[in-house]
Amino acid sequence: MADHINGNSDSPVKLPTIKFTRLFINGEFVDSVSGKTFETIDPRTGEVIARVAEGDKEDVDLAVRAARQAFDDGPWPRMSGAARGRIMIKYADLIDEHKEELAALDAIDAGKLFNQGKALDIPGVANLLRYYAGAADKIHGETLKMSRELQGYTLREPIGVSGHIIPWNFPSSMFFMMSAPALAAGCTMIVKPAEQTPLSALFYADLAYKAGVPAGVLNVITGYGPTAGAAIASHMDVDKVCFTGSTEVGRKIMQAAATSNLKQVSLELGGKSPLLIFDDADVDKAADLALLGILYNKGEICVASSRVFVQEGIYDEFVKKLKEKAKDWVVGDPFDPRSRQGPQVDKQQFDKILSYIEHGKREGATLLTGGKPIGKTGYFIEPTVFTDVKEDMMIATDEIFGPVMSLMKFKTIEEAIKKANNTKYGLAAGIITKNLDVANTVSRSIRAGTIWINCYFGFDRDCSYGGYKMSGFGRHLGLEALHKFLQVKSVVTPIYNSPWL
Repeated sequence: MADHINGNSDSPVKLPTIKFTRLFINGEFVDSVSGKTFETIDPRTGEVIARVAEGDKEDVDLAVRAARQAFDDGPWPRMSGAARGRIMIKYADLIDEHKEELAALDAIDAGKLFNQGKALDIPGVANLLRYYAGAADKIHGETLKMSRELQGYTLREPIGVSGHIIPWNFPSSMFFMMSAPALAAGCTMIVKPAEQTPLSALFYADLAYKAGVPAGVLNVITGYGPTAGAAIASHMDVDKVCFTGSTEVGRKIMQAAATSNLKQVSLELGGKSPLLIFDDADVDKAADLALLGILYNKGEICVASSRVFVQEGIYDEFVKKLKEKAKDWVVGDPFDPRSRQGPQVDKQQFDKILSYIEHGKREGATLLTGGKPIGKTGYFIEPTVFTDVKEDMMIATDEIFGPVMSLMKFKTIEEAIKKANNTKYGLAAGIITKNLDVANTVSRSIRAGTIWINCYFGFDRDCSYGGYKMSGFGRHLGLEALHKFLQVKSVVTPIYNSPWL
């Protein structure tokens, strides 16, 4: 069993005061039209943190109206890219000033590690804003070499009003993976955070307005997916919708977009990412990467390396090393600096993960380590590793979204590639080998949007990522993400008596 700490930390960190619980529309915090609210829960204890306004279709209509007016008549898309960039940099500076409070909000709302949020997540989103602030005045079209007596060029124009439906596993990071490039492009937006984790999104809305982002440009509607989220996806005045979440809901988003105004869609969906470890790998480092790949953020990450394939020559040694390391992994209160894994986001996810663990045992997989809840309060689960896993078992095919690894072996490179691709998903994959030829062959053979060689979670704001197959389409990060909020217009005029074409 993994080491664990009580769910109640003795950490000196002061828990944040909940300042914002109402919808943010057109530069103001307002109650929902219905007056309804819902509870947001602390996964450390299962207790209510606060009641938050429950937005619905009527509230989405108001937010879209504000965003449409801000786009059609407001200053944001009409100011220079440099001017937008200066406001975005001020926004980033305000986030840095409040990084401890924001990290604490994500810790109590999502179970995320406080120290990691303070050191990585929150500074990361501030730097992501700065990255796109620097790109805002570098949006260029092209001059075209026409074949007739015509002068042609292209413009990249903001797409308009965008709807962002963000997940609960990275409430801060995903807020800005969508909103930062949209702001740089000159779009206006409606953001719907997950109902499990609404608190930091409302804080970011307040900081945006204080930074000088004009009213109506960034609106936040808290509420449920089937109501508020569906209203955004089907709204006739939303020009684009971005969604990160399950493949099942992604289908519904596409259907809503198709049956409304054929709005553009970007989807980052599920994953069942493979990690391939070859015989020449350093077993100790490989075990560290494998554990990180499945236990980071308590396994609640779409690119988690939930399927680990180890070449048979080092398999037994790897299993022994992995078991030792898993037992030393500390699960506990996210405010305790000793913790490496906090609680799952809510009771529903907690129960789902435990259900999959029971499925694995019933289907005949061997529980190497973990498999049980920790403590009597909160939603803590032991790091769990299964061996003797067959590829058609549910634990090897379904996205569990928790700290559950399926460990399997292979003989040849060809077999490893075939096993890696034996999934409906294609978000990411990892390769651990010292052989450059193996790395090149395998990385080009796996059908996934991101391949990490001798590392894992190699994210960077300049490196785009997204899915193949049923993991969706469209890209986060890099200039690819900026371009998805722009559309290309071709402009053509005749030329007369030109000495050359």
